Amino acid sequence: MMKEKKKALLSGNEAVARGAYEAGVEIAAAYPGTPSTEIMENIATYDEMYAEWSVNEKVAFEVAYGAAISGRRALAAMKHVGVNVAADALMTSAYTGANAGFVLVVADDPGMHSSQNEQDSRFYGRFAQIPVLEPSDSEEARIMTKLAFDISEEFDTPVLVRMCTRICHGKSVVHLEDRQEQEPRKYAKEPKKYVMVPAHARGRHEVLKDRVSKLKKYTETCPVNKIENGTQDIGIITGSASYQYAKEVFPDASFLKIGLAYPLPLDTIRSFIDSHKTVYVIEELEPYIEDQLKAAGMHVIGKDLLPDTGEYSPTLLREKLTDQQAALDKSQPGGLPGRPPVMCAGCPHRAVFAMLRKLKAVVSGDIGCYTLSTLPPLNTMDSCLCMGASLGLAQGMGRALTGRKAGRVVGVLGDSTFIHSGIPSLVNAVYNKAPVTIVILDNRITAMTGHQENPGTGKTLKGDDATEFDFAAVSKAIGAGYVATVDPIDIKATEKALSEAMDFEGASVVVAKRPCALVDRGQFTGVMRIDPDKCNMCQRCLLVGCPSISQQDSLLRIDPDMCFGCSLCMQVCTHDAIERVNR
Repeated sequence: MMKEKKKALLSGNEAVARGAYEAGVEIAAAYPGTPSTEIMENIATYDEMYAEWSVNEKVAFEVAYGAAISGRRALAAMKHVGVNVAADALMTSAYTGANAGFVLVVADDPGMHSSQNEQDSRFYGRFAQIPVLEPSDSEEARIMTKLAFDISEEFDTPVLVRMCTRICHGKSVVHLEDRQEQEPRKYAKEPKKYVMVPAHARGRHEVLKDRVSKLKKYTETCPVNKIENGTQDIGIITGSASYQYAKEVFPDASFLKIGLAYPLPLDTIRSFIDSHKTVYVIEELEPYIEDQLKAAGMHVIGKDLLPDTGEYSPTLLREKLTDQQAALDKSQPGGLPGRPPVMCAGCPHRAVFAMLRKLKAVVSGDIGCYTLSTLPPLNTMDSCLCMGASLGLAQGMGRALTGRKAGRVVGVLGDSTFIHSGIPSLVNAVYNKAPVTIVILDNRITAMTGHQENPGTGKTLKGDDATEFDFAAVSKAIGAGYVATVDPIDIKATEKALSEAMDFEGASVVVAKRPCALVDRGQFTGVMRIDPDKCNMCQRCLLVGCPSISQQDSLLRIDPDMCFGCSLCMQVCTHDAIERVNR
C-alpha cells in the first residue's frame, strides 16, 4: 500500500518556500516587499537552506545567481517593482545561463493593495526570454517551484515564477513531499559563458535564441499547460488567480489553463480555439496572452470586454461576460464605513512630519509607512516615486525651486530604504554640492512590510548578531557637512535639528532615531489623558494625526487602549490639558 502524502493548509508564499525546500535549494535571498515577504521568512525556518535579507533586490538576485552558477540550487524573491531594481542582472543572466537551478519568484500586486503601480511581470520573462510559470493555488505554487528548478537545469536558464497577491496570501491544501538533496554541480572557469564582454555576449545571444526555440517545443507538452473539457461550447484561456474566478463563473466551460506563460504553447492554443465557438482570454492587467494570440491570427475575446487595470473577481466576470449583471452585488447590504490609513499611534515618524509642516518644507518622500504623511492632517509629503527616489528628486527639486519662498527641499526616507538605494543619492548630493536636507527615519526595523531585520538592526534574517549599520557615521564619511541624530519624540530637539539642517548651505542629514512603537511596545510608560476641565478645544492635538485621539460631540478624548504614551500630543498642547497617567 502506498504511503499517503502528508497535507497542510498553506498560503502560496509558504508553498513556494516548501517547494524550494523539497527541490533541494541551498541558498535563497530576498528584499522584503508585500506580497512576497513571507516567502523568505518561511524559507528561513528550514535549517537546510541558507536565507538572507539582502540590502536590495539587485543584490538579492546576484547573491542567489552567484550560488547557482557555482553549482548550488538557489532562489531569489521580490515583489514586482523589485524586478525593476534587479533588471540589469536579470537581462544578462538570460545570456549566461544558470548551471544549477536558479529561480526568481516575483509577486505582482493587481489592484495595488500595497504598491505604487501594478506592472505585469510576465513581460519581464518575455523581455529577457526566460520561462515564466504561473501558479493558480498553493499546491501549484509548490509544484511549479520544483518544476522551475528542473526547467532551469534542463535548459540552462533562469526561470521566473510569477505569483500575485491572491495566490501569495490565499491558503489551500498542499501535499508535502520529502526533500530531494541535490548533488552540487561542478563549477568550471568558463569566461566565454559568464564574462559578458561584447565578444562573448554576441555568442551567448545566439545560445539564448537557440534555447528559446527548444523551449517553444517544450511548452507544447509541458504538464502545467492543461486542457479541462466542459459541456458548454465556450472556451476560456486563463491562468493564475483569474483561473479561479473564471472557474467559479463558468463551471461548465472548457478551460485551457496556462501554467507556462512564456513561451506560450501556440499550437495547443490554436487547436483549442478551433474546437470552440467562442473563446475568452481572461487575464489580469495587461493583454499579455491576448495580444500574442491576435498577432498570430487567432480570434479571441478579451480586453474589448474586460478591464486592463485593477484586480479581477467573480463578480466582475459575471458583470462583463454574462447576463447576470451585478445583481448579486446590488442585493447585498452596504459595506462598513471606510477608514483612511494613518500612521500607528506612537509612531516616531509623526513628529518629524509635524515639524516639517511647521517649517514649510517641500518634502520629497519615499516608500514606507511614512508615505502616509501625505494624508490629512499632516499633509506633508509632496512626492513619492520609488524606492530611494526621495533623495534624487529632492536634489532636482532643490535646484529647480531655488529662491522659492517655500522652505528648503527635504528628502525623507526610512532606514532600510536608505541602505536599499539612498546611499548613492547622498554621494551625488555631496559631490554636486546640492542644496538639500536628508532625513533618515531610523525606526530600527523594516516596518511597512512586517518588521523584517535590516543592516541597521544588528540582526540577520536567521536571528544572528550582525554589525549594526551606523547612519550618522556613514553620512559623515560620505561628506555631508551637517549631520545630527535626534529622538523624534522630542519635538523641540527635532525642530532645532531640522531648522539647522535646512539652514545649512550644503548637503545636510538628520537621523531621526527611535524604535517602531510596534517593535518596542514598552518604550513609554503609562498613557495620555485629556483633562476636560483644562481643554479649550483648540484641537492642536488633532493636528498630530494620532488615531488614538478623537472628538466626540464637544469633547476631545484619548483612547487608552490605543495610546502608546509617546507624549507628542502633550508636547503640542499649549494649555497643559494633557497628562500622563498609569495604564
